[in-house]
Amino acid sequence: MTHDSHVRRVQEVPVSAAVSTPTAPRRLGVRILPGVYAPQYDTHLLLRALARETVRPGSEAIDLGTGSGLLAVAAARRGANVTAVDVGRRAVLTARLNARLARQRVTVHRGDLADPVPGRTYDLVLSNPPYVPSPLGPPPRRGDARAWDAGHDGRAVVDRICDAAPYLLRRGGVLLMVHSELTGTEETLRRLSHGGLQAAVSDTASVPFGPVLLSRLSWLRGRGLLDDHTDEEKLVVIRAEQP
Repeated sequence: MTHDSHVRRVQEVPVSAAVSTPTAPRRLGVRILPGVYAPQYDTHLLLRALARETVRPGSEAIDLGTGSGLLAVAAARRGANVTAVDVGRRAVLTARLNARLARQRVTVHRGDLADPVPGRTYDLVLSNPPYVPSPLGPPPRRGDARAWDAGHDGRAVVDRICDAAPYLLRRGGVLLMVHSELTGTEETLRRLSHGGLQAAVSDTASVPFGPVLLSRLSWLRGRGLLDDHTDEEKLVVIRAEQP
């Protein structure tokens, strides 16, 4: 993640050739309220993965931690009936605004992951969760950093999504989730596979360190998560399917 906490409105995100944007934010009419995570490299990588999926009209999709709502709107444009969820009040308002501007029907709830819609299952689960390892301990309950800080190992939310995915996905349903390699790709695959899903890395991209990771390089290197010569972050898209 670039994780620039000073981003306050949508911008032209500098995306390398390795992370092309299948659906441009400007074309979707995205607006970002203060305090809401703006679409960045990880968002675009997940959009590219979504573009490769078959989304049947009328299929059911959920976007966990929707933020700006960009992914939810993109799925709705493909014909899915989309539910979006976020813990942040401003994110909920932003996602509703962007769905309206895009003239797409997206039902947006405020809450923790899929808690607002208990018992429902989906053909497609999308998530760009908080995944940055943090020296500060438990994830924050409020503030901008809630969108990226995810505990010492970066897995506070990722693990919960892995554990919930087998119960959220219908037969043949697909989870698409993006996170940093710093978060532990093999652990994500192991956890999803343990839940009975067929999981694999479907896409990767190396992107420049953003302000948050730059501020934590010494700590990350001290933990052995980065070596002294690494100057980019590797992002991965995890694809898991319910057989």
